[in-house]
Amino acid sequence: MARAKGVSRAKKRKRILRRAKGFVGGRGRLYRTAKETIMRADAFAYRDRRAKKRDFRRLWITRISAAAKERGLSYSKLIYGLSRADVTLNRKTLAEMALNDPEAFSSLVELAVKGMKDGS
Repeated sequence: MARAKGVSRAKKRKRILRRAKGFVGGRGRLYRTAKETIMRADAFAYRDRRAKKRDFRRLWITRISAAAKERGLSYSKLIYGLSRADVTLNRKTLAEMALNDPEAFSSLVELAVKGMKDGS
């Protein structure tokens, strides 16, 4: 059986150390600590890709709620009225409208109020 040369091992170590470039102290220079740090960073990145979605949804809801309250309507009543009026805009779009196009958002609020009255 042929002797295994250390090329693949060196390549593996080099890949880890390249990813750890810029880390402070031994975390960027020593293989073992760099590997631990990279694994930890990957775990945080995986977790936070999912958390980012939750965070943005919370932000959009907060913006919509604030804009709806300015117009005398609660967030839940706005969403309920829009669903009754068959308006299928997502929260990202509604938040964008509340921020950048107040007139259009006001017309949606009126539509939601009308949708609530028609439904009940």
